[in-house]
Amino acid sequence: MNYFLTYSIYVVILSLLMGISTWKLFKKMGYNPLFAFVPFYNYFIILKETEHSKWWVVLSYVPIVGPIMMTAFHLFLMRHFGKKSFVQTLLTILLPFIYLAAVNYSKDPEVEKEDDLYLTEEELASKKKDTFTGSITFAVVFATIIHVFFTQPFGIPTGSMERTLLVGDFLFVNKWSYGFRMPMRPVALPFLQGTIMDTGQKGNPKDDPKSYVDAIKLPYSRILQLKKPQRHDIVVFNYPQDSVHTAIDRKDPYVKRCVAVAGDVLEMRAGRLFINGKPEVVLGDQQLQHKYIATTGSQLDIPALYKTYGFLPVQEIQTQNGFMYDFQGLTDQTAREIKALPQIIDLKEHIWEKDSAAVSYKANAARDAYTKNIDTTQSIFPINKKWNQDWYGPLRIPKKGDVVTVNQDTLPEYQWIISEYEHHHLENKNGKIFIDGKEATQYTIQQDYYMMIGDNRDASLDARFFGFVPEENIVGSPMFTWLSVQGLFKDSGSSYQADTKIRWDRMFKATNTGELHKTSYWWVAALILGLFFGWDFIVKLFKKKKEEQ
Repeated sequence: MNYFLTYSIYVVILSLLMGISTWKLFKKMGYNPLFAFVPFYNYFIILKETEHSKWWVVLSYVPIVGPIMMTAFHLFLMRHFGKKSFVQTLLTILLPFIYLAAVNYSKDPEVEKEDDLYLTEEELASKKKDTFTGSITFAVVFATIIHVFFTQPFGIPTGSMERTLLVGDFLFVNKWSYGFRMPMRPVALPFLQGTIMDTGQKGNPKDDPKSYVDAIKLPYSRILQLKKPQRHDIVVFNYPQDSVHTAIDRKDPYVKRCVAVAGDVLEMRAGRLFINGKPEVVLGDQQLQHKYIATTGSQLDIPALYKTYGFLPVQEIQTQNGFMYDFQGLTDQTAREIKALPQIIDLKEHIWEKDSAAVSYKANAARDAYTKNIDTTQSIFPINKKWNQDWYGPLRIPKKGDVVTVNQDTLPEYQWIISEYEHHHLENKNGKIFIDGKEATQYTIQQDYYMMIGDNRDASLDARFFGFVPEENIVGSPMFTWLSVQGLFKDSGSSYQADTKIRWDRMFKATNTGELHKTSYWWVAALILGLFFGWDFIVKLFKKKKEEQ
């Protein structure tokens, strides 16, 4: 169903509930009771009668923001009728239309008018407290609007994009880069992505409470899409195969580089990427890395290497003749320099053998062994190919309108597209494939897809494992790094950890320019903060002088 049609149905349902539960109260306020059923105008009347800013009414039904504002409006109405106690406030918040109806159909509800001249000190203090609470509420609402509709902060907890994006970088993501994706779960807690907190089995999000109401949903829609992701773009997207959340916009956010767009052919040869048969173009700010294995006669001074090259995740293993170091990701230049160290006996890039499938199996915790069940999260995509991280493809990226052949050999490549991303009923029985109950040998792709791969190629869980990224999963692109803290996230795969420190040189630098040397705009941020607090100080100063006069 169309997004805005579904949205309108929700508005009509909420307006009917509002009207049924408050029409008598509107009559008591001197208005036609039918006005209680009119979307937006019913809340406009409440704001007018309770002497609040009437423009707030535009926020009544905005996704995520709307439920907060509606709760505030309900509280205004109940207080207007003298329902101010803690219990009454709690009932208004938790059981809105039920409690409104209870007051509405009670015996002769009356408007309670206040006059500050006759309020006790306790009542005046309570009124000030309500004003402060209101200020905090609308500060949260304003921040929520920015977070939902314009830009969202995003942290880098893993090294898949090293050294382009560092672990501990915090970015602001532009949600309008590829057109704004409308919110799909309109009732949700502000600022939370998928779950509220880890309350069940540690590290297992499937048993954690969700931060949104899954039953109230809107279909995928994108507005003002002036461009689509291009090759080389750093893109933030929702993890396609997230099994915890069915809501697309609530799946875990990932950040990778878009290496191939719809219609491209992708291939990895000995760890090197080829697009449409040509070697990839490496941008100035893009630092590709690969896994290297070093053998040494004596122990390396890893902290000293950190000072020279920055954090280099590495597994250190002592052997009979010295040490072995498994470097998670080194650039070609860094590898050459480390190879020149006197302790190094040998340093080789780790490359998987050709035609060896990278397939992982799920562990059985009870038996401390592996089962025959394939762990698709850690296995190469598609699982029926003899591909791995270094020898991959050729694979054509599906494009909207493509007619693809569907059979037992191609099904692993397209099954997620058909059943999960494009929401058809898919069955594979008796050697035949059925789509929506009909036997099928072909399928028409309904949206564009992309391949997202990390710059740190051998330490990246990316499209080589989870497959194509649907266009509907695209969130936006990073704008700039607003904070960078080394050592904030520990790397469980490294024998050494980086010291904790703020990387001042990375702050307020643009992220997605493709240039090697980026300009830092920290002075712009400082100027904006100075103007904000300075203006607030000047306004208060003039207000104080005016009061004195």
